[in-house]
Amino acid sequence: MSYESSQAAAVAWLAYSQLATKLDQPTLGWLFDEGSLTRRLTHLSREHFCVTPLLEGWQTLRDDECQALGIAPGAQGWVREVYLRGHGQPWVFARSVASRSALERGGLDLETLGSRSLGELLFCDQAFIRHPIEVCSYPQAWLPAEAAHDRLWGRRSRFERDGLDLLVAEVFLPALWQAAKEETR
Repeated sequence: MSYESSQAAAVAWLAYSQLATKLDQPTLGWLFDEGSLTRRLTHLSREHFCVTPLLEGWQTLRDDECQALGIAPGAQGWVREVYLRGHGQPWVFARSVASRSALERGGLDLETLGSRSLGELLFCDQAFIRHPIEVCSYPQAWLPAEAAHDRLWGRRSRFERDGLDLLVAEVFLPALWQAAKEETR
């Protein structure tokens, strides 16, 4: 078993009810907000928001991703990793995945997104259904080296449209919490 696979086995993705009494309201509000994170970040940054692609391509999906998508372990999928930035600072690391078979039959071309927000696409298409948000302490090993911090909160949810499932994970970086704190002052 690889290090990454053993990490996946150790990650506990939790529902709201499992965290509601353990976290403060502002943190819960960010983690379990069911609206568009892109819109919320755009508002927080006063329109100084952008998406920076880091990685896009076909690769073997992690075991936890395969399980969440209901596909066989080790399946190939499209992986897109980006930073969601406010005022040029990485606020959120996002990783979106979909199985190859689902994308081939689902008619969504993720390869052409570039610096556009996947979240905006998902929230503009009324056919997508969002499944419940799950939260975890995101493993440092799964983050890009420059964003690797211990004990960062991450969330994920599955979006579904006519048999096409996309799993979107978002990890809240320290600069976001600082910006959110400054907004409430």
